[in-house]
Amino acid sequence: MSPFSLFIDFLNEEIISITLLSFQVSLSAVLLGSIIGIPLGTLLALKDFRGKELVITLTNTFMGLPPVVVGLVLYLLLSRSGLLGPLQLLYTPWAMILAQFIMSIPIITGLSYSAIVAVPQKLIDHAISLGADRRQLVWIVINESKVGILAAIVAAFGGAISEVGAIMLVGGNIRYLTRALTTAIVLYTSTGEFDTAISLGIILLSTSFVVNLVLTKLQSKYKPNSKKGFKPPRLSD
Repeated sequence: MSPFSLFIDFLNEEIISITLLSFQVSLSAVLLGSIIGIPLGTLLALKDFRGKELVITLTNTFMGLPPVVVGLVLYLLLSRSGLLGPLQLLYTPWAMILAQFIMSIPIITGLSYSAIVAVPQKLIDHAISLGADRRQLVWIVINESKVGILAAIVAAFGGAISEVGAIMLVGGNIRYLTRALTTAIVLYTSTGEFDTAISLGIILLSTSFVVNLVLTKLQSKYKPNSKKGFKPPRLSD
């Protein structure tokens, strides 16, 4: 396989369609997951309530939820005889977004919770002593843990765009409609079209590299006073 043939594959209309669909589905799912997951993670970190440990345990458990299980449950719900069958979402991009949305919520919630509970208690006490109300305190804590929350969103996006099992089940891998990067790689590999499969693999790896490069740059940018030898206060007991 020559570099020229790879370049031609990158300009292929089908590959462009597959790539755009993958980004649209994954970005939509992660955006919706962030809208729910970040507030849930903040609530778990800042609010004490009965059963909190159980909720945290379930959240951590669902972070490793098998995608094929999500796909199976959604398939049963979205099929004609299923509870959500009248919506006719099966084998559409909306079903793929729903599957990735369900998988992204526990990842964003769990990692956001971990980032927020790591905020130094002295910072919280200092904000309270200066008269910060509840809304201002929440904003301060989220702002302090923004890099960790961003990492949660990036992790959810990475898991979403590289997922294959759930979207294969509920999307059906239909050409020009629900064929994503991962499902297309599986298909083209099984049919012996390795040039196209490799091209899609390069796109997927490049996406992962760029996303993590951006995260690394932001982590370096917001690292507090690292050049001045500043050490953030440790958590108090």
